[in-house]
Amino acid sequence: MKKWQKLGVLYSPFGTNRHPKLLTHAANPLPVLIGGDLYRVFFSGRDVNNRSSVGAVDIDIAKRKVIQEQSHPFFVNGPEGSFYADGVSIGNCYEDNGVKYMLFMGWQTPKEGHWRGDIGRLIVKPDLRLELDSEDPFMGSDSVDPISLSYPWVQRNEKGGYSMWYSSVTTWDAGNGEMLAPIKFASSADGHNWNREGLAIPYELGRAQAFSRPTVVGDLKTGFEMWFSYRSNVGGKYRIGYALSKDGRKWELALEDTGIDVSLDGWDSEMIEYPFVFDHKGQRYMLYNGNGYGKTGFGLAVLGQN
Repeated sequence: MKKWQKLGVLYSPFGTNRHPKLLTHAANPLPVLIGGDLYRVFFSGRDVNNRSSVGAVDIDIAKRKVIQEQSHPFFVNGPEGSFYADGVSIGNCYEDNGVKYMLFMGWQTPKEGHWRGDIGRLIVKPDLRLELDSEDPFMGSDSVDPISLSYPWVQRNEKGGYSMWYSSVTTWDAGNGEMLAPIKFASSADGHNWNREGLAIPYELGRAQAFSRPTVVGDLKTGFEMWFSYRSNVGGKYRIGYALSKDGRKWELALEDTGIDVSLDGWDSEMIEYPFVFDHKGQRYMLYNGNGYGKTGFGLAVLGQN
């Protein structure tokens, strides 16, 4: 079994004179290559009202350190009534016809109702500025996903078309106090219009039933691997899970082969979540969050053999 070697915290959102939209948290780290070993890692930070916006830091992956912290948000939560009024949790990027897109979960927390989400899309400009693609959700609730959608991951297929994996809440209480939110699959010929094909990863009530933030690597030749966040029951802390698939549509849950868990103490001793797996110069890396849903920042791990 392959094991992830933890390299420690890469960035913590602490200090004075922080932008009011990025006071705390650095959740959902998303690396975009600038050039060489330099990445801009976008993340979801929070304001005093817990509404999330998109910030970023530039890191040198070879030196494994932050080169520059971007002081301003790249995209902020929307006005009241918008589908992203109460926050923006980023997923991943993909390209279509020369345009790079960044997908996100838009949060809504109505005063008299349960929180919920829809999937939105940002345009990533050549200078890495972010611009909202549409004030309407890119993928909203429907008869297949009637309650809430979140944390999309889109990947271009080697033979054309696109695949998407995303979390969809089917009930807020599966009978044990915890929501049931499995990861589903959707396909698209053009990257804009999607056919929702239903459950991708089997869930297990009381063990793995609340999934979020899938990250996928692989293709039809080599097979697919996925890491994701999951919770087991009410009050349970997030862990990072693992699944395998031959075709990307039907998956085998393999939690025992995840290769990474909480530490005995420190910034990721209570929970680990929101992984992003990527390859750079022949090495596989994982960015991930620890305690407090990203409040302690994000860390870096590298994949090796046990």
